[in-house]
Amino acid sequence: MHILILGGTTEARALAGLLHGESDVRVTSSLAGRVASPRLPAGEVRIGGFGGADGLAAWLREHAVDAVIDATHPFAERISFNAARAAASAHVPLLALRRPGWVPVAGDDWHSVASLEEAAGALDGLGDRVFLTTGRMGLAAFADRPEWFLVRSVDAPDAPMPARTEVLLDRGPFTLDGERELLARHRIGVLVTKDSGGAATAPKLTAAREAGIPVVVVRRPPVPEGVPVAATPEEAAAWVATRLPEYRVR
Repeated sequence: MHILILGGTTEARALAGLLHGESDVRVTSSLAGRVASPRLPAGEVRIGGFGGADGLAAWLREHAVDAVIDATHPFAERISFNAARAAASAHVPLLALRRPGWVPVAGDDWHSVASLEEAAGALDGLGDRVFLTTGRMGLAAFADRPEWFLVRSVDAPDAPMPARTEVLLDRGPFTLDGERELLARHRIGVLVTKDSGGAATAPKLTAAREAGIPVVVVRRPPVPEGVPVAATPEEAAAWVATRLPEYRVR
């Protein structure tokens, strides 16, 4: 049995670990290759794109894939829709593994937006020192903003970017004490982030709430219509067992 995991996330690595090593199961994790030194999961790994939905469908047929699990980042919208098209074309079952999104609590000052462009526009009047944690791509949406930006990403960001920018290369998980210190040291007035969910980068939200800092949150895109969703690697492994009765995860 061959399982393809579209990965690159903590949940994808955990799922590969759950499935790898089971008898008669082959696990292949596919990484987009956008991170220079990715954390590799257990099992086979391929790096790079498939050439769109048609290329992925052809790969599924060529490699006799029995099920696909889309465990990409919640904002990897293109690959998720390509996966849905490819799985339907190749008649292969598909599951989306998505960590739950963040939920505001008492004391939060969140400003929900639908895109990075809306996030840039929402900065008016919120603060002149911005902590931008939306990843290394998409900074062009903020290129014309007058504020000072602290941009945190795993790899160096792509141009164009805001004229007044300091880049901080770092990888989570992050601690609450560390986020508190960072906000204070850089005199941050507003935080901009995507609703990626998960615990690894959530401490910044707590630190912002404690400091009374507003947060601009970019809403995540929807999962393609008709694709079932699991919230945890364990749920995804259980789906494999249920959907493919000849295989049972121990």
